[in-house]
Amino acid sequence: MANVTMRQLRYFDALARHGHFGRAAEASSISQPALSMQIKELEEALGGLLLERSARQVALTRFGEELAPRVRDILRSVDELGDFARASQDRFAGRLRIGMIPTIAPYLLPKITKNLTRMHPELDIRVRETMTPRLIQELVEGRLDTAIVALPVSEPSLTEVALFDEKFLLVRPGSDEGTPVPSREMMREMRLLLLEEGHCFRDQALSFCNMQSAPPREMLDANSLSTLVQMVSAGIGVTLIPEMAVSVETRSASVSLSRFRDPEPSRTIGMVWRKTSPLARQLLQISEVVCLSAGKARPRQATRGQRG
Repeated sequence: MANVTMRQLRYFDALARHGHFGRAAEASSISQPALSMQIKELEEALGGLLLERSARQVALTRFGEELAPRVRDILRSVDELGDFARASQDRFAGRLRIGMIPTIAPYLLPKITKNLTRMHPELDIRVRETMTPRLIQELVEGRLDTAIVALPVSEPSLTEVALFDEKFLLVRPGSDEGTPVPSREMMREMRLLLLEEGHCFRDQALSFCNMQSAPPREMLDANSLSTLVQMVSAGIGVTLIPEMAVSVETRSASVSLSRFRDPEPSRTIGMVWRKTSPLARQLLQISEVVCLSAGKARPRQATRGQRG
């Protein structure tokens, strides 16, 4: 084997993840013909076919399937070499890849980015917004440096750092202003509007109401908190939203907000990163910036899974 380059390995990894030359080329910021040529050269260098090509998509050969996780490990190790070099410097500079779930990113990201840019102007901040399972997968695979999610994630290879707890508020139509706040038992009899499957906030809302799932005839799913609030404003049902979303999502909606009686529903917001990450010390510092951005104090003894 000769002349295998890191660029070729990254292109192959992109193809293995996307299963499509066009999407892989777009993700890699190159043209599709250039990507195809690099993959062909990689196959020649390795002496075997990596892909089964068709007009619509590509599939990995058996050789390609066996190679893909090894390539991913190589790329992660190389990235961590760069992280190790950055960690040895006094200043925090270079690329920082942060993932956030959709029920956090719109409300906290602008403040985090502003504070990080002010405190560490040489940082190149790149943000990925998607649901928790995808963030954890990309984090484990080395495509993210850290993620801000609702804890716990219970992934053995990751360090979890609890940042702050956040209460949930009940959102009802404006006409319900001043009426008694329903109990969690009463919530099960109401039309509860939820985020679609895959959002951890959906599971947290159902858990508070002691519901495994919402009754199909009553269930109306949405893909954003904004849509949920507007549906409530239209009188379709009720929903729960986290505190950080209140000022943004209710400013143009005719809704009433109420706090539940104790115990109030809540979630724990935290940061996660690989236990092997050389940037652990810097990421712990960034966790303080996240708390500052949220106007919260981080609880003591909040780190789980940290080596050392």
